[in-house]
Amino acid sequence: MDTQSSSLHEERLDRVADLIRRSGAKSVVDLGCGSGSLLRRLVREPVYTRITGLEQSGVSLRQARTMLDDIAPGEPRLSLLQGSYLDSDLELSGFDAAAMVETIEHVYPGRLSEVQRAVFEHYRPGWLVMTTPNAEYNPLYGLRPGEFRDPDHRFEWNRDKFRKWCTTTAKQSGYQVRFSGIGEDDPECGPPTQVAVFTRL
Repeated sequence: MDTQSSSLHEERLDRVADLIRRSGAKSVVDLGCGSGSLLRRLVREPVYTRITGLEQSGVSLRQARTMLDDIAPGEPRLSLLQGSYLDSDLELSGFDAAAMVETIEHVYPGRLSEVQRAVFEHYRPGWLVMTTPNAEYNPLYGLRPGEFRDPDHRFEWNRDKFRKWCTTTAKQSGYQVRFSGIGEDDPECGPPTQVAVFTRL
């Protein structure tokens, strides 16, 4: 079974795009944009005056550029950058909103403090949405204890650990945070995808 089912993936992207739209943002940065699936949704919305995608993988960035050139050739609002959001030297401050969709679980746990410093203390978007797998849901996908949904994941949080990290990060960095989920909500395991929405105080 494909644990990253296309239906959940599409539902996740649609939800994130809707949350960004409802945030009232005019400028958006996708931190870890992959091959551009969220950017494709954002570029269709005329309300955004500035849309930036950041991606470490050159292969994924080329895929994003090709796809976006097909649907929005020469779009002046759109820019793509190669790099990591762990790098606080990038010019990524001043955005109304930021998205981190299924990216933080690819960071080594020992570097999570760098995520907090770069994203929440240096870039400091006015609003940020973060999604990540809920490890408690993994047995429903047939995964063994300790097995991750993707071999490139460095960890997968249960709901308690996700909430603790996000709450501590928000408190230390001057944000408030609220939580929700995406996908079918199991009464014991919760939803397959966890969501945190940070709003700068």
